[in-house]
Amino acid sequence: MWKAVALLLVTAGMAPLNYAADVPTPAVAPVLVELFTSEGCSSCPPADAFIQQLDRSQPVPGVQAIVLSEHVDYWDHIGWKDPYSSHLVTERQGAYARVLGLDTVYTPQMIVDGTTDLRVGSSQQTAEILRKAAAAMTIPVRITALSTPASAGTIRAHIEADGASSARNADIFVAWALDHAESQVLRGENGGRRLTHVAVVESLTKIGTLQKGKSFSQDVELKLKPGADPANLRLIAFVQDPGPGKVLGAALSKPGNQR
Repeated sequence: MWKAVALLLVTAGMAPLNYAADVPTPAVAPVLVELFTSEGCSSCPPADAFIQQLDRSQPVPGVQAIVLSEHVDYWDHIGWKDPYSSHLVTERQGAYARVLGLDTVYTPQMIVDGTTDLRVGSSQQTAEILRKAAAAMTIPVRITALSTPASAGTIRAHIEADGASSARNADIFVAWALDHAESQVLRGENGGRRLTHVAVVESLTKIGTLQKGKSFSQDVELKLKPGADPANLRLIAFVQDPGPGKVLGAALSKPGNQR
């Protein structure tokens, strides 16, 4: 059973999440929280710490915050090349900026459920936005781990989404992410710091379309990099309006540990 607990943040400038203790415990609904970040940005480590705490503590009753750390590459030329950066992520952030009517991209930036541009800093506002987003989730998504044959260098899983309540078509994405990642930054704005991250996106792929009123079912596969630890991976699947637009449903799983 969920219990109302305070999220104590040691991150500078961030107040604890607060919510009423007498709120009835609702069913848990997933909400996708995307953090656009970079190891080359001195403002990003507090946001990285915030999202790690959010992932660990899950402090908002009725909400499962499914986090993704998405490292952009436009900081890579300023003294430090982020080993987790991706131009695909930069393009995704740019697409959000166009759809949301933003003047520019920036880091750190959180996008909640594909529709809300949230500057990291207000924990109370974050809790309110998470609750609102959870109430709007409409598409059930399920991940079933099929196998984790590490010796064969492949992880497979099965993705399902129920579009019975959907009045329109939507895109289905899967993201393979590192459960935990860290770096000793040698140069740039964070030179000399050891940075840690959670749910760092290694690949983000559209795998199909959920047709309105129908169901979706598909296997996915990941070829492991040499030396990769399958226990340090998580798989996120989500349904999103084209654009990118509103996230309608999401799910999280780890190899061999269905969630």
